[in-house]
Amino acid sequence: STLKPFLYAQAIAERRLTAASLLEDAPTHIPTAGGLYVPQNYDRHFRGRVSVRTALAGSLNVPAVRTLLLVGLESFHDRLVRLGLPLARDADYYGYALALGSPEVDLWSLTNAYRTLANGGLAGSVRLLPGDRPSTQRVFDPAAAFVVADILSDRAARSVTFGLENPLATPFWSAVKTGTSKDMRDNWCVGFSRRYTVGVWVGNFDGHPMRGVSGVSGAAPVWLEAMLALDGAASAVPPAPPVGVERRGGEWFLANTLPTHPLAGPSESRITYPGQGAILALDPDIPSTMQRVFLTATGGEHADFVMDGKRLGRAAAELAWQPAGGTHELELRAARDGRVIDRVRFEVRGQGVRRPPHASN
Repeated sequence: STLKPFLYAQAIAERRLTAASLLEDAPTHIPTAGGLYVPQNYDRHFRGRVSVRTALAGSLNVPAVRTLLLVGLESFHDRLVRLGLPLARDADYYGYALALGSPEVDLWSLTNAYRTLANGGLAGSVRLLPGDRPSTQRVFDPAAAFVVADILSDRAARSVTFGLENPLATPFWSAVKTGTSKDMRDNWCVGFSRRYTVGVWVGNFDGHPMRGVSGVSGAAPVWLEAMLALDGAASAVPPAPPVGVERRGGEWFLANTLPTHPLAGPSESRITYPGQGAILALDPDIPSTMQRVFLTATGGEHADFVMDGKRLGRAAAELAWQPAGGTHELELRAARDGRVIDRVRFEVRGQGVRRPPHASN
C-alpha cells in the first residue's frame, strides 16, 4: 500500500482524477490473461462510492486498482522506475497488483521516493556523507505532490480505516502512509514533516510471517517515536500551496480541474457479484443442496435479481442462491417497470450439481 500515493499523484497530475473525484469501492472482477483478478480491501469490507481523498487516506485497495486502470499499467511502472524504485520485472509481471504494492523494494529506495513528494515532486539520489548536491529530475507536478501530501496528512479522511486515534497522528504537520505485505510478512510506515522524511520497516529477517502485526500496529509506533525525536518542536503550519492549486468547497484542485457540477450522488445500480464471465467451482466435499452463492448489487433498493428469467427477490441486500451447474444469466431489473439495469453471464462447475432444465448436456 505504500505505493498508492505515487499512483494517485500520477492520476491527479494527468488530470484524470481530483481529490474530490468519486471511485467505486465495491467487489470487482477484472479479466486478465491468467483469469479474473479480484482485489479485496484489507478489512474485507467495501464502502461504496468514496472520494479519492478517502480512498488514499483510508488505503482502500479496490479504488486503487480502478485508478491504475485509468493511468495504465505500463505508465505507472515507468513512473515508479523514475522515482528510483528498483523494480526487477516488467509491468506485465506485476499486473494490476502493482497498485497495491506487489513489487519487492528496499526501505532506502522507498523512503527516498517519499522524499520526492516532500520536495514537491523533485526526485534525486541520496548520500550518506556531505558532498556535492545531487542532480534532480521532476517526476510529479508540484501541485499534484502538494495535493497528495495534503491527503496523507488528513486525520479525518484516514479515520475511515484507522480511526481518529492512531500512531500516525503527530502534534505537528506530517504526511504518512503505512503498508502491510501479504501474509503479514513485513510492514512499513513512511512519511515526512516539513524537515524530515522517515521510513520504518518491521519484519523477520528470514521472511517468516508475523501474527496480527500490520503497518499501523508494527511500524507506525516506531515511525511516530522517530518523528517526535527528530521534529518534536516543528511548526504545525502545513506547507504553503504552490502555484497551480486552487481551493474550493474545502478541497484542493489543480488548475482547470474544478468541478462544474456536484460530484456527490447515489451509486449507480449494478451487479457486483458474480462478475461478468466468472467461473464458480462448487466444493465437492459439501452437498450441493447445502451450497450457496451470495448475489450482491449496488443501488439495488428498487431493483430485483432475475436469474435465467426467474425473479429471485429484491437486490437491496445480498441474496443467497442455490447454484446449478451450467451457464447462467443474472439480471438486475428495475422493480417498477422491469427494465434491465445490468446483466452478467457466468458459469457454475462442479461434480454432482443439479443442472437447470434448459441446460444442455
